[in-house]
Amino acid sequence: MQSFDFSYPTTVHFGEGALARSLPGELEKVGKTVMVAYGGGSIKRNGVYDEVMELLAKAGKDVVEFDGIMPNPTYAKVQEGARLAREKNVDFILAVGGGSVIDCVKIISVQAWESRDLWTMEFEDHELPKPGAGIPCGAVVTIFGTGAEMNCGAVITNEATKQKNGMMGSFHSFAVLDPAHTLSAPMRQALSGAFDMLSHSMETYFGAPYDNNLSDLIAEANMRCIIENTRKMIAAPEDLGPRGELFWASAMAENGILKIGKATAFQAHMIEHQLGAYTNCNHGFGLAVIHPTMYRHMMAGAPEKFARFATEVWGIESKGKTVDELAAAGIDALEAYIAEIGLPRTLSEMGIEGDGVDEMLRAVADSTIIIPTCPKVLDADEVYEILEACK
Repeated sequence: MQSFDFSYPTTVHFGEGALARSLPGELEKVGKTVMVAYGGGSIKRNGVYDEVMELLAKAGKDVVEFDGIMPNPTYAKVQEGARLAREKNVDFILAVGGGSVIDCVKIISVQAWESRDLWTMEFEDHELPKPGAGIPCGAVVTIFGTGAEMNCGAVITNEATKQKNGMMGSFHSFAVLDPAHTLSAPMRQALSGAFDMLSHSMETYFGAPYDNNLSDLIAEANMRCIIENTRKMIAAPEDLGPRGELFWASAMAENGILKIGKATAFQAHMIEHQLGAYTNCNHGFGLAVIHPTMYRHMMAGAPEKFARFATEVWGIESKGKTVDELAAAGIDALEAYIAEIGLPRTLSEMGIEGDGVDEMLRAVADSTIIIPTCPKVLDADEVYEILEACK
Protein backbone atom coordinates (compact mmCIF):
# COMPACT_ATOMS: atom_id res chain seq x y z
CA MET A 1 0.00 0.00 0.00
CA GLN A 2 1.05 3.59 -0.58
CA SER A 3 1.58 6.02 2.30
CA PHE A 4 -1.58 7.84 3.38
CA ASP A 5 -3.23 10.26 5.82
CA PHE A 6 -6.88 9.59 6.67
CA SER A 7 -9.48 11.51 8.64
CA TYR A 8 -13.23 11.65 8.33
CA PRO A 9 -15.45 14.54 9.45
CA THR A 10 -19.00 13.38 8.61
CA THR A 11 -21.28 11.91 11.27
CA VAL A 12 -23.58 9.24 9.84
CA HIS A 13 -27.08 8.63 11.23
CA PHE A 14 -28.24 5.33 9.73
CA GLY A 15 -31.45 3.32 9.90
CA GLU A 16 -35.21 3.50 9.84
CA GLY A 17 -36.44 6.59 11.67
CA ALA A 18 -32.97 8.19 11.59
CA LEU A 19 -34.29 11.60 10.55
CA ALA A 20 -36.57 12.12 13.56
CA ARG A 21 -33.97 10.58 15.84
CA SER A 22 -31.01 12.69 14.72
CA LEU A 23 -32.02 15.97 13.09
CA PRO A 24 -33.23 17.78 16.23
CA GLY A 25 -29.86 17.28 17.90
CA GLU A 26 -27.96 18.35 14.79
CA LEU A 27 -30.08 21.51 14.44
CA GLU A 28 -29.14 22.56 17.97
CA LYS A 29 -25.56 23.00 16.71
CA VAL A 30 -26.34 25.37 13.82
CA GLY A 31 -27.44 28.98 13.38
CA LYS A 32 -30.89 30.50 13.01
CA THR A 33 -31.31 30.64 9.23
CA VAL A 34 -31.34 27.32 7.38
CA MET A 35 -31.46 26.93 3.60
CA VAL A 36 -33.26 23.74 2.55
CA ALA A 37 -32.00 22.66 -0.89
CA TYR A 38 -33.79 20.04 -2.96
CA GLY A 39 -34.59 18.97 -6.51
CA GLY A 40 -37.75 18.60 -8.54
CA GLY A 41 -40.22 18.11 -5.72
CA SER A 42 -40.17 14.35 -5.13
CA ILE A 43 -39.49 15.00 -1.44
CA LYS A 44 -42.88 16.73 -1.27
CA ARG A 45 -44.59 13.67 -2.72
CA ASN A 46 -42.86 11.14 -0.48
CA GLY A 47 -43.37 13.02 2.81
CA VAL A 48 -39.71 13.78 3.54
CA TYR A 49 -40.22 17.51 2.92
CA ASP A 50 -43.04 17.73 5.48
CA GLU A 51 -41.02 15.82 8.06
CA VAL A 52 -37.97 18.04 7.58
CA MET A 53 -40.01 21.25 7.72
CA GLU A 54 -41.78 20.15 10.88
CA LEU A 55 -38.47 19.43 12.60
CA LEU A 56 -37.06 22.78 11.48
CA ALA A 57 -40.13 24.59 12.82
CA LYS A 58 -39.87 22.81 16.16
CA ALA A 59 -36.21 23.86 16.31
CA GLY A 60 -37.23 27.49 15.77
CA LYS A 61 -35.31 27.93 12.52
CA ASP A 62 -35.98 30.49 9.80
CA VAL A 63 -36.17 28.54 6.54
CA VAL A 64 -34.99 29.62 3.10
CA GLU A 65 -36.00 27.22 0.32
CA PHE A 66 -33.83 26.55 -2.74
CA ASP A 67 -35.41 24.08 -5.13
CA GLY A 68 -35.07 22.94 -8.74
CA ILE A 69 -31.62 21.34 -8.51
CA MET A 70 -31.41 19.18 -11.61
CA PRO A 71 -30.04 15.60 -11.97
CA ASN A 72 -26.78 16.90 -13.47
CA PRO A 73 -26.36 20.13 -11.47
CA THR A 74 -25.07 23.07 -13.45
CA TYR A 75 -22.59 25.73 -12.44
CA ALA A 76 -25.30 28.34 -13.10
CA LYS A 77 -27.47 26.62 -10.48
CA VAL A 78 -24.55 26.70 -8.04
CA GLN A 79 -24.22 30.45 -8.56
CA GLU A 80 -27.96 30.93 -8.10
CA GLY A 81 -27.84 29.10 -4.78
CA ALA A 82 -24.75 30.97 -3.61
CA ARG A 83 -26.40 34.33 -4.35
CA LEU A 84 -29.49 33.34 -2.37
CA ALA A 85 -27.40 32.11 0.56
CA ARG A 86 -25.53 35.42 0.70
CA GLU A 87 -28.68 37.53 0.33
CA LYS A 88 -30.47 35.70 3.13
CA ASN A 89 -27.43 35.44 5.44
CA VAL A 90 -27.84 31.68 5.59
CA ASP A 91 -26.14 30.02 8.56
CA PHE A 92 -26.56 26.40 7.48
CA ILE A 93 -27.54 24.51 4.31
CA LEU A 94 -29.52 21.26 4.51
CA ALA A 95 -29.41 19.17 1.34
CA VAL A 96 -32.46 16.90 1.03
CA GLY A 97 -32.27 14.52 -1.90
CA GLY A 98 -29.84 12.40 -3.87
CA GLY A 99 -26.31 12.88 -5.07
CA SER A 100 -27.02 15.79 -7.40
CA VAL A 101 -28.59 17.90 -4.64
CA ILE A 102 -25.84 16.95 -2.21
CA ASP A 103 -23.09 17.77 -4.73
CA CYS A 104 -24.65 21.11 -5.62
CA VAL A 105 -24.82 22.12 -1.95
CA LYS A 106 -21.14 21.32 -1.38
CA ILE A 107 -20.16 23.89 -4.00
CA ILE A 108 -22.83 26.43 -3.06
CA SER A 109 -21.43 26.28 0.48
CA VAL A 110 -17.98 27.39 -0.64
CA GLN A 111 -19.04 29.79 -3.40
CA ALA A 112 -21.31 31.69 -1.00
CA TRP A 113 -18.27 32.14 1.24
CA GLU A 114 -15.64 32.76 -1.46
CA SER A 115 -15.53 36.10 -3.31
CA ARG A 116 -13.70 34.63 -6.32
CA ASP A 117 -15.38 32.58 -9.03
CA LEU A 118 -14.88 29.00 -7.88
CA TRP A 119 -14.59 27.46 -11.36
CA THR A 120 -11.82 29.90 -12.29
CA MET A 121 -10.14 29.38 -8.94
CA GLU A 122 -10.08 25.57 -9.24
CA PHE A 123 -9.49 25.02 -12.97
CA GLU A 124 -7.50 28.07 -14.06
CA ASP A 125 -5.70 29.17 -10.90
CA HIS A 126 -5.43 25.52 -9.72
CA GLU A 127 -6.24 26.51 -6.16
CA LEU A 128 -8.58 24.48 -3.98
CA PRO A 129 -10.80 25.83 -1.20
CA LYS A 130 -9.25 25.82 2.24
CA PRO A 131 -10.66 23.20 4.64
CA GLY A 132 -13.63 24.61 6.52
CA ALA A 133 -14.10 27.53 4.12
CA GLY A 134 -17.83 27.46 3.51
CA ILE A 135 -21.27 27.66 5.04
CA PRO A 136 -21.76 24.53 7.20
CA CYS A 137 -24.02 21.94 5.60
CA GLY A 138 -25.64 18.56 6.20
CA ALA A 139 -27.52 15.99 4.13
CA VAL A 140 -30.73 13.99 4.32
CA VAL A 141 -30.18 11.37 1.63
CA THR A 142 -33.27 10.06 -0.18
CA ILE A 143 -31.64 7.68 -2.69
CA PHE A 144 -28.40 5.70 -2.55
CA GLY A 145 -25.82 5.60 -5.30
CA THR A 146 -23.11 8.18 -5.54
CA GLY A 147 -21.99 8.25 -1.91
CA ALA A 148 -21.92 12.03 -2.36
CA GLU A 149 -22.68 12.61 1.31
CA MET A 150 -19.37 10.98 2.22
CA ASN A 151 -16.82 13.37 0.72
CA CYS A 152 -16.15 16.95 -0.32
CA GLY A 153 -16.05 16.29 -4.07
CA ALA A 154 -18.87 17.24 -6.43
CA VAL A 155 -19.57 16.77 -10.13
CA ILE A 156 -20.81 19.98 -11.74
CA THR A 157 -21.64 20.74 -15.39
CA ASN A 158 -20.46 24.04 -16.83
CA GLU A 159 -22.83 24.45 -19.75
CA ALA A 160 -20.92 27.45 -21.08
CA THR A 161 -17.69 25.47 -21.52
CA LYS A 162 -19.21 22.01 -22.19
CA GLN A 163 -17.32 20.55 -19.22
CA LYS A 164 -18.62 18.23 -16.51
CA ASN A 165 -15.89 18.24 -13.90
CA GLY A 166 -15.20 17.22 -10.35
CA MET A 167 -14.92 20.17 -7.99
CA MET A 168 -13.88 20.44 -4.37
CA GLY A 169 -16.35 21.89 -1.90
CA SER A 170 -17.47 21.36 1.68
CA PHE A 171 -17.90 18.18 3.66
CA HIS A 172 -21.36 17.67 5.10
CA SER A 173 -21.11 17.69 8.87
CA PHE A 174 -23.71 14.92 9.07
CA ALA A 175 -25.64 12.59 6.78
CA VAL A 176 -29.00 10.93 7.50
CA LEU A 177 -29.42 7.55 5.75
CA ASP A 178 -32.89 6.04 6.20
CA PRO A 179 -33.56 3.15 3.77
CA ALA A 180 -37.30 3.88 3.94
CA HIS A 181 -36.70 7.20 2.19
CA THR A 182 -35.57 5.33 -0.94
CA LEU A 183 -38.86 3.49 -1.46
CA SER A 184 -40.53 6.28 -3.42
CA ALA A 185 -37.72 6.59 -5.98
CA PRO A 186 -38.39 4.82 -9.30
CA MET A 187 -36.62 1.45 -9.63
CA ARG A 188 -34.82 2.91 -12.66
CA GLN A 189 -33.19 5.52 -10.42
CA ALA A 190 -32.33 2.95 -7.75
CA LEU A 191 -30.64 0.70 -10.32
CA SER A 192 -28.69 3.61 -11.75
CA GLY A 193 -27.45 4.43 -8.25
CA ALA A 194 -26.61 0.81 -7.53
CA PHE A 195 -24.44 0.58 -10.62
CA ASP A 196 -22.77 3.89 -9.84
CA MET A 197 -21.65 2.58 -6.44
CA LEU A 198 -20.37 -0.60 -8.12
CA SER A 199 -18.48 1.57 -10.59
CA HIS A 200 -16.91 3.62 -7.78
CA SER A 201 -15.79 0.41 -6.09
CA MET A 202 -14.36 -1.05 -9.31
CA GLU A 203 -12.54 2.12 -10.31
CA THR A 204 -10.80 2.24 -6.95
CA TYR A 205 -10.06 -1.50 -7.03
CA PHE A 206 -8.34 -1.33 -10.43
CA GLY A 207 -5.98 1.45 -9.34
CA ALA A 208 -2.41 0.66 -8.30
CA PRO A 209 -1.07 -1.14 -6.38
CA TYR A 210 -2.40 -4.48 -7.61
CA ASP A 211 -1.28 -6.67 -4.71
CA ASN A 212 -3.75 -8.15 -2.21
CA ASN A 213 -3.95 -5.14 0.10
CA LEU A 214 -6.63 -4.64 2.74
CA SER A 215 -8.34 -1.80 0.87
CA ASP A 216 -8.92 -4.06 -2.13
CA LEU A 217 -10.13 -6.96 0.00
CA ILE A 218 -12.75 -4.63 1.48
CA ALA A 219 -13.60 -3.45 -2.04
CA GLU A 220 -14.21 -7.04 -3.12
CA ALA A 221 -16.66 -7.49 -0.25
CA ASN A 222 -18.36 -4.21 -1.11
CA MET A 223 -18.78 -5.23 -4.74
CA ARG A 224 -20.23 -8.62 -3.78
CA CYS A 225 -22.62 -6.85 -1.41
CA ILE A 226 -23.80 -4.47 -4.15
CA ILE A 227 -24.31 -7.27 -6.69
CA GLU A 228 -26.21 -9.50 -4.27
CA ASN A 229 -28.42 -6.80 -2.79
CA THR A 230 -29.29 -5.22 -6.14
CA ARG A 231 -30.67 -8.61 -7.16
CA LYS A 232 -32.57 -8.83 -3.87
CA MET A 233 -33.98 -5.32 -4.31
CA ILE A 234 -35.28 -6.20 -7.76
CA ALA A 235 -36.89 -9.38 -6.40
CA ALA A 236 -38.45 -7.63 -3.37
CA PRO A 237 -38.66 -3.85 -3.99
CA GLU A 238 -40.38 -3.07 -0.67
CA ASP A 239 -37.87 -4.95 1.50
CA LEU A 240 -35.78 -2.44 3.45
CA GLY A 241 -33.05 -5.00 4.18
CA PRO A 242 -31.36 -4.92 0.75
CA ARG A 243 -31.91 -1.17 0.49
CA GLY A 244 -30.14 -0.65 3.81
CA GLU A 245 -27.20 -2.77 2.62
CA LEU A 246 -27.01 -0.75 -0.60
CA PHE A 247 -27.16 2.53 1.34
CA TRP A 248 -24.14 1.54 3.40
CA ALA A 249 -22.31 0.03 0.41
CA SER A 250 -22.73 3.37 -1.36
CA ALA A 251 -21.26 5.13 1.67
CA MET A 252 -18.36 2.68 1.81
CA ALA A 253 -17.61 3.23 -1.86
CA GLU A 254 -16.98 6.94 -1.31
CA ASN A 255 -16.01 7.54 2.33
CA GLY A 256 -12.32 7.03 1.55
CA ILE A 257 -11.88 3.57 3.11
CA LEU A 258 -11.47 1.77 -0.23
CA LYS A 259 -8.99 4.42 -1.41
CA ILE A 260 -6.58 4.16 1.50
CA GLY A 261 -3.12 3.43 0.11
CA LYS A 262 -4.45 3.41 -3.47
CA ALA A 263 -4.02 5.44 -6.65
CA THR A 264 -7.52 5.36 -8.07
CA ALA A 265 -8.39 4.72 -11.73
CA PHE A 266 -11.56 6.69 -12.40
CA GLN A 267 -11.35 6.68 -16.20
CA ALA A 268 -14.90 5.41 -16.85
CA HIS A 269 -16.23 8.26 -14.73
CA MET A 270 -14.19 10.80 -16.67
CA ILE A 271 -15.51 9.49 -19.99
CA GLU A 272 -19.08 9.43 -18.73
CA HIS A 273 -18.81 12.92 -17.26
CA GLN A 274 -17.98 14.37 -20.68
CA LEU A 275 -20.64 12.25 -22.33
CA GLY A 276 -23.05 13.74 -19.80
CA ALA A 277 -21.82 17.26 -20.55
CA TYR A 278 -22.83 16.79 -24.21
CA THR A 279 -25.99 14.68 -23.77
CA ASN A 280 -27.23 15.14 -20.17
CA CYS A 281 -27.51 11.34 -19.99
CA ASN A 282 -28.22 9.27 -16.89
CA HIS A 283 -24.92 8.84 -15.05
CA GLY A 284 -25.28 5.23 -13.88
CA PHE A 285 -26.59 4.12 -17.27
CA GLY A 286 -23.66 5.75 -19.06
CA LEU A 287 -21.23 3.96 -16.77
CA ALA A 288 -22.93 0.63 -17.44
CA VAL A 289 -22.45 1.11 -21.17
CA ILE A 290 -18.81 2.22 -20.94
CA HIS A 291 -17.34 -0.16 -18.35
CA PRO A 292 -17.15 -3.54 -20.15
CA THR A 293 -15.69 -2.11 -23.35
CA MET A 294 -13.23 0.08 -21.47
CA TYR A 295 -12.06 -2.80 -19.29
CA ARG A 296 -11.39 -4.94 -22.36
CA HIS A 297 -9.05 -2.16 -23.51
CA MET A 298 -7.35 -2.06 -20.08
CA MET A 299 -7.24 -5.75 -19.18
CA ALA A 300 -3.75 -6.43 -20.53
CA GLY A 301 -2.31 -3.83 -18.16
CA ALA A 302 -3.22 -5.81 -15.02
CA PRO A 303 -4.38 -9.31 -16.06
CA GLU A 304 -3.82 -10.85 -12.63
CA LYS A 305 -6.00 -8.19 -11.01
CA PHE A 306 -8.77 -8.71 -13.55
CA ALA A 307 -8.47 -12.48 -13.00
CA ARG A 308 -8.89 -11.98 -9.25
CA PHE A 309 -11.92 -9.77 -9.96
CA ALA A 310 -13.40 -12.77 -11.81
CA THR A 311 -12.82 -15.27 -9.01
CA GLU A 312 -13.39 -13.15 -5.89
CA VAL A 313 -16.22 -10.89 -7.08
CA TRP A 314 -18.05 -13.04 -9.62
CA GLY A 315 -17.22 -16.48 -8.23
CA ILE A 316 -15.80 -17.82 -11.48
CA GLU A 317 -13.95 -21.14 -11.18
CA SER A 318 -10.26 -20.73 -12.01
CA LYS A 319 -9.47 -24.38 -12.70
CA GLY A 320 -8.45 -25.00 -16.29
CA LYS A 321 -8.32 -21.30 -17.22
CA THR A 322 -5.32 -19.14 -17.98
CA VAL A 323 -4.95 -15.76 -16.32
CA ASP A 324 -6.08 -14.01 -19.50
CA GLU A 325 -9.10 -16.30 -19.86
CA LEU A 326 -10.11 -15.61 -16.27
CA ALA A 327 -9.67 -11.88 -16.72
CA ALA A 328 -11.87 -11.91 -19.82
CA ALA A 329 -14.47 -14.07 -18.04
CA GLY A 330 -14.76 -11.49 -15.24
CA ILE A 331 -15.52 -8.73 -17.73
CA ASP A 332 -18.03 -11.01 -19.47
CA ALA A 333 -19.70 -11.60 -16.08
CA LEU A 334 -19.92 -7.85 -15.49
CA GLU A 335 -21.53 -7.39 -18.90
CA ALA A 336 -23.99 -10.21 -18.28
CA TYR A 337 -24.93 -8.71 -14.89
CA ILE A 338 -25.64 -5.34 -16.53
CA ALA A 339 -28.05 -7.09 -18.90
CA GLU A 340 -29.56 -9.14 -16.06
CA ILE A 341 -30.57 -6.11 -14.00
CA GLY A 342 -31.97 -4.31 -17.04
CA LEU A 343 -29.42 -1.54 -17.59
CA PRO A 344 -28.58 -0.35 -21.12
CA ARG A 345 -25.61 -1.92 -22.88
CA THR A 346 -25.27 0.49 -25.80
CA LEU A 347 -25.43 4.23 -26.33
CA SER A 348 -28.31 3.75 -28.75
CA GLU A 349 -30.34 2.11 -25.96
CA MET A 350 -29.84 5.39 -24.08
CA GLY A 351 -31.12 7.40 -27.06
CA ILE A 352 -27.65 8.58 -28.06
CA GLU A 353 -27.74 8.03 -31.83
CA GLY A 354 -28.56 9.70 -35.11
CA ASP A 355 -26.94 12.36 -37.26
CA GLY A 356 -23.91 14.00 -35.73
CA VAL A 357 -23.33 11.35 -33.08
CA ASP A 358 -19.82 10.49 -34.35
CA GLU A 359 -18.77 14.14 -34.24
CA MET A 360 -20.21 14.46 -30.75
CA LEU A 361 -18.36 11.36 -29.54
CA ARG A 362 -15.14 12.76 -31.01
CA ALA A 363 -15.68 15.95 -29.02
CA VAL A 364 -16.38 13.89 -25.88
CA ALA A 365 -13.15 11.91 -26.39
CA ASP A 366 -11.05 15.01 -27.04
CA SER A 367 -12.30 16.72 -23.88
CA THR A 368 -12.13 13.70 -21.54
CA ILE A 369 -9.67 13.99 -18.65
CA ILE A 370 -7.13 11.17 -18.88
CA ILE A 371 -6.36 9.37 -15.62
CA PRO A 372 -2.67 8.36 -15.45
CA THR A 373 -3.08 5.67 -12.77
CA CYS A 374 -5.16 3.13 -14.72
CA PRO A 375 -3.96 -0.38 -15.68
CA LYS A 376 -3.61 1.05 -19.17
CA VAL A 377 -3.38 4.79 -19.73
CA LEU A 378 -5.71 5.72 -22.58
CA ASP A 379 -5.41 8.60 -24.99
CA ALA A 380 -8.15 10.57 -26.74
CA ASP A 381 -8.10 8.30 -29.80
CA GLU A 382 -8.61 5.18 -27.71
CA VAL A 383 -11.40 6.86 -25.74
CA TYR A 384 -13.05 7.55 -29.10
CA GLU A 385 -12.60 3.89 -30.11
CA ILE A 386 -14.28 2.83 -26.85
CA LEU A 387 -17.21 5.19 -27.41
CA GLU A 388 -17.60 4.06 -31.02
CA ALA A 389 -17.66 0.42 -29.86
CA CYS A 390 -20.38 1.34 -27.34
CA LYS A 391 -22.78 2.64 -30.01
